[in-house]
Amino acid sequence: MDIGTLVMTTQLILGLSLLVFVHELGHFLAAKMFGMRVHKFYIFFDAWGSKVWSKQIGETEYGIGWLPLGGYVQIAGMIDETQDKESLSAEPEEWEFRSKPAWQRFIVMIAGIVMNVITGIIIFAGYLYSFEGQYLPVSEVNKDGIYAHPAAQEIGLQTGDRILAINGDTPERFKETHSINVFLGSEITVDRNGQQHTVQVPDDFFKRMKDPFIGLLKEEVYIQDFSENSFAKSAGLQTGDRILSVNGQTIERFANLKDILKGQKDGQVHLQIQRDQKPLSFTSQVDSSGHLGFFPKLDYPYDFKKYDLWSSLKYGYKEGYELIASQIISFGMLFSGKLDVSDSVASPIGIARIYGNVWDWARFWKITGLLSFILAFMNILPIPALDGGHMLFIAIEVIIGRKLSDDFLEKAQIVGFVLLMTIMVFAFGNDIYKIFK
Repeated sequence: MDIGTLVMTTQLILGLSLLVFVHELGHFLAAKMFGMRVHKFYIFFDAWGSKVWSKQIGETEYGIGWLPLGGYVQIAGMIDETQDKESLSAEPEEWEFRSKPAWQRFIVMIAGIVMNVITGIIIFAGYLYSFEGQYLPVSEVNKDGIYAHPAAQEIGLQTGDRILAINGDTPERFKETHSINVFLGSEITVDRNGQQHTVQVPDDFFKRMKDPFIGLLKEEVYIQDFSENSFAKSAGLQTGDRILSVNGQTIERFANLKDILKGQKDGQVHLQIQRDQKPLSFTSQVDSSGHLGFFPKLDYPYDFKKYDLWSSLKYGYKEGYELIASQIISFGMLFSGKLDVSDSVASPIGIARIYGNVWDWARFWKITGLLSFILAFMNILPIPALDGGHMLFIAIEVIIGRKLSDDFLEKAQIVGFVLLMTIMVFAFGNDIYKIFK
């Protein structure tokens, strides 16, 4: 196993272990709170009786299975993937799941989902506070207006527009103009030369997001490093230089520079730069691709705000809420045929590739927080064998005034399990196909 694969696998195991643990802990704590006995608490599945580790403490066996496709708590008196109706043929005991009132059983089933939502919020909040550190307020951007890239211009946005609202809500942070909910179809209200305009983002707009969308009107362009055989370096430019103008045209953003250089391929340009607060002039050759041969560092003449603990939690919750909302929208698009199934499901192989083959703690926590919300959403779906399926049957029981038969619950469990295994086999096959493709 090469180092890249080892890093991907380690991140996958660590991330899934954390999320499965907190999910099953939710079920475990709720069950214990209502006096139910828990026979097993496992991270990952101990399929066919094989396990990595286990230890009996009191009435519960705690362990780690070898199959990283989830985990489980085996609650006494509950028909699930660990128990069938035959194992529950005796009269119910007071400490069993089936003996408890519907509202307690419902709380036990939803507790894992709640724990994943809480975990996702905490991870997102920690990510904002520790890794992003600050954010750009929309009010700052609106002093000059936005820069509309071609993708934004296609739907009717213009450079200089000031963002007033997205789906009727006033955004506080500029990054909210790039949220997944915007790209899945939204309504953007802008101020354009003192008049309000509404721009409709089509619901398939996410497919174009390989291209830039909305940028900042003002960017200060600095030289961070040079490429090999750099014309800019040969002309006398140095790292840290700020580019002020090219051929007399003021550079207010990096896009300006790229546009000018594209028109000067294999030619020469006159550069006005700032070094140590002093203006200097240079003439540089432009290569056949329209490049000078340097890597830019962008700085922004705006006042950023720092995340404190409260704002981190506030926006962590907001981003989690928007993520779940986007999952609901995507799920609807999946059934309507607007979203390709092969692009919407992932096995552990696909998840490992998302983590990447380089260990980056910021990326690791961002993806793990994302997966925590996705896990919560997937588990609330009303599919037998998932938490949502159990919750649905409990709700039906309350509505009709009697419990559903053990025979029905067992058969529904089998159907749900087969459905989930079919999806998982498809996901593995799809991810393997993508690797070889």
